[in-house]
Amino acid sequence: MYLPYNKKLVDRAKKLRANMTSAERLIWNGFLRNKAFKNLRFLRQRPIDNFIVDFYCAELKLVLEIDGDSHAKRAVYDAQRTLVLEGYGLKVVRINNSDISHNIAGVYEMLSQEIMKRKQELHKR
Repeated sequence: MYLPYNKKLVDRAKKLRANMTSAERLIWNGFLRNKAFKNLRFLRQRPIDNFIVDFYCAELKLVLEIDGDSHAKRAVYDAQRTLVLEGYGLKVVRINNSDISHNIAGVYEMLSQEIMKRKQELHKR
């Protein structure tokens, strides 16, 4: 399925890549960068439709969203955004900043399980 790429968001995405949050930096440098995680290629701050997703793996059609404290106030927006992204056949996984900061091993394990499930889902199609 074609994912709409909003060129108007490219400059903003570049700025976000240059100014990652500490949680984003930790997960990126910790295990997503350079196919270090399960030999999967993840992109940072990828424009999709009218959104910029934190991390995206095209092979698995997987979006990783890193949620800080501000997301508690944006629950409705985040839910709507997730519905739109899922409408493109994407799987959205949300990870809390505090989990990354305090339980990176647990995050790694959870993502490993999500990736196995996602591979199985895509294989059934």
